[in-house]
Amino acid sequence: MNAQSPLKERALAALSAAMPTDLLLTDAEALERYSRDWSGDHYGRPLAVARPRSTEELSYFMACCHELGMHVVPQGGLTGLVGAAVASFPEGEVVVSLERMNKVRSVNPIDFAMVVEAGCILEDAKRHAEAADCILPITFGAQGSCRIGGNVSTNAGGFNVLRYGMTRDLVLGLEVVLADGRIWNGLRTLRKDNRGYDLKQLFIGAEGTLGIVAAAALKVFPKPEQVETALVGLESVEAAMQLYARARRQCSDLLTAFELILRGGIEIAINAREDLNDPLSQSYPVYVLIEASAAGRVDLKALLEGFFADASDLVLDGVIASSKAQGERLWLLREMMVEAQGRGGRYLRTDVSVSISSIAAFVSETLAALADKYPEAIAVTYGHVGDGNIHLNIVPPEDMPAEEYDSLFHATEEVIFDVVDRHGGSISAEHGIGKIKQAAFLKRADPLTLELARRIKDAFDPEHLLSEGRILASAQGKAGG
Repeated sequence: MNAQSPLKERALAALSAAMPTDLLLTDAEALERYSRDWSGDHYGRPLAVARPRSTEELSYFMACCHELGMHVVPQGGLTGLVGAAVASFPEGEVVVSLERMNKVRSVNPIDFAMVVEAGCILEDAKRHAEAADCILPITFGAQGSCRIGGNVSTNAGGFNVLRYGMTRDLVLGLEVVLADGRIWNGLRTLRKDNRGYDLKQLFIGAEGTLGIVAAAALKVFPKPEQVETALVGLESVEAAMQLYARARRQCSDLLTAFELILRGGIEIAINAREDLNDPLSQSYPVYVLIEASAAGRVDLKALLEGFFADASDLVLDGVIASSKAQGERLWLLREMMVEAQGRGGRYLRTDVSVSISSIAAFVSETLAALADKYPEAIAVTYGHVGDGNIHLNIVPPEDMPAEEYDSLFHATEEVIFDVVDRHGGSISAEHGIGKIKQAAFLKRADPLTLELARRIKDAFDPEHLLSEGRILASAQGKAGG
């Protein structure tokens, strides 16, 4: 952390004096836990950490920071991968952790809606929904650590976007504390509300730059009575895309996940754990992990078996899980691949999207370009086929010196992004922009988009005190402190 200016020191002392005794942490040892994100790559020591217990305490804290000109960054479970929630402003930022605002306020199985505070861990929220015979379908590997406010603020995706959409599609209403401490109450569970501008949409995916999500009203759905999971081997990504098109037609809206995994990902998973074996009788270039779910009287297993029988011209081999435990075992391959791909060290994470019809060409062109220019780089490829989201990550070779990593990561990312650009895709499908992808975002954004974005930022946070320097470049001339 940079040395504090006398003005910043006085402001921090005034903030400490104004806060309840257990709301603000300033001890160096206590601050360490809030200084590094889940990836381990992004570090920034905050000036202090506020831990409000209610929307009212959060409002009071923000009003004090606004009056004192203190820069603030909201923090959830620190599972983001773009450095948005780690303190970084040149003269320091105060982190506001939502971890104590963690209540599930209500679950209504008739409205099929739940109201959850921002600090609630996603897995806990899902458990409360299941207790009411419902599901909250936001699902991904970090659900045991990430928090609802972060899910909303990053418009989180995950495995079930194919059927249920991104987090944006699941938000019915929000309660938000603005940069000056005012509370915007948009916390409604209405399915239809056409009264002018839908302001909640501005906060979803804004990465904490416009306001701090305090609570969210979310859609839930009837809990499926049947879940079927299958893993199949195929000859190519092209075959996987043909299988996807058929699955969408024959399995209809019962299809909940369709995950693409190239062979390298399977090898990473089975090499990471001795109790994981090759899932099929032999290895295949491409795998697809499929899940379908249903309530009511649908014979889901028969439907899936019939679908695979009709797809025998594409599917070389496969297995349908015979039990819930076996289904979880198949998903473990997907989870372990993500967990183990970096061998415990740094690697480049990309999170891109193209139109679904372009996935096969994108993967082929990108892997060919990487092999031609950087043959030493290990490319790990997988993704969510149903929403066009491909994770094409780069692991450095084991003998590469650590000081050469950044150069390799920058160069290979440019190769990947260039192919994304040619296909009219996005450099960020679900992780967001934060600080890490800011330069690439600004390079590609058209002037009018940036002008409108800056106007929105100015309207909600005219002093530029909240998550400054994320997504958009820092407006130093307007920065407080």
